[in-house]
Amino acid sequence: MSAMAAWITDHDLAFWTIAIGVVGNVSCAVLGCYLVLRRLSLLGDAISHAVLPGLVLAFLFSGQTTVWPMSLGARAMGVLTAFLTQTVHGFGKVPEDASMGVVFTGLFAIGVVLITRYGPNLHIDADCVLYGMIELAPLDTVPVAGIEVPRAMWPLTLALAATLLFTTLFWKELKLAAFDPLLATSIGVSALLMHYLLMGMVAAVTVAAFESVGSILVIAMLIVPAAAAQLLADRLVWMMVWAALIAAMSSVLGYFGAVYFDTSVAGMMAVAAGGQFAVTLCFAPRHGLVSKAATNLALGVRIVSEDIVAFLFRGEELARDRSISWRFCVRALGAVALIALPRLWRQGQIEFASGGHVQLTD
Repeated sequence: MSAMAAWITDHDLAFWTIAIGVVGNVSCAVLGCYLVLRRLSLLGDAISHAVLPGLVLAFLFSGQTTVWPMSLGARAMGVLTAFLTQTVHGFGKVPEDASMGVVFTGLFAIGVVLITRYGPNLHIDADCVLYGMIELAPLDTVPVAGIEVPRAMWPLTLALAATLLFTTLFWKELKLAAFDPLLATSIGVSALLMHYLLMGMVAAVTVAAFESVGSILVIAMLIVPAAAAQLLADRLVWMMVWAALIAAMSSVLGYFGAVYFDTSVAGMMAVAAGGQFAVTLCFAPRHGLVSKAATNLALGVRIVSEDIVAFLFRGEELARDRSISWRFCVRALGAVALIALPRLWRQGQIEFASGGHVQLTD
């Protein structure tokens, strides 16, 4: 009976760990689609680091570590990060990537100093913020309808619901601001306002995931699933669906990979996302490296095939030799001719004559 109870307990922990990862990762992946499309992926990295002083300041002003004060502090710091980055870039004439690096490293350093100074009272550990404790999150539970549900599920579920509501309500505005900010502004949609609202949502999701998921996994899920999904879809809605699926699969693969290798669950989830991106980069149907190479090869074969037929036709038209050596085709047109010649033969356009020559069919 004790063995059965232990088996059930282990599987409950596995289920809730994966569930926490799925809810947190999907929230990040959906918002990450806009960051990737706007080429602001590293701004998500900056915000995930820069919200740290916002958490500490929210505690110092409110004296609470509940969701709302922390969320407001993180949102304010996320918007401030975006504002400072744009200000330094615009007025200081500093490249955008450099201004981003200056702002987020400075704010993150301030956060580390504050959390080290006030950490014992804040109940936030710097290592926990960075690496997360997703494997321990299912141990802290609250009863819901007779079922013990991890406490971390509440802020993460709320963040996911807010993310889906935000993207639904501002679907047209966010899409316009992502693909054509000038057009959005010209028709009365404030691209700048959408930018700051998006940064506020990124900050809110980040702070919701900090305690259980950690900064490293948040950064990975803001960038990697969306980058992989961009290779799989040409429409925004399908890009989001693919990003959510990749993020959810990262949770499953990452958990079992961490159990197998006896390592960090959050870190292995990020590795699983990177592995899926690598597979997508190689084998995506239209934009993958393999598919692009196959498309280029098919185009090359078609061009060489047409060149061979044209050369033979001109030879007959000018009453010259009706055939040419296949070796000459390879020397003149490259190794692709070795594929083009059998292709033309199968299509019935050429036939092989004696002496290793080819000629047009009747």
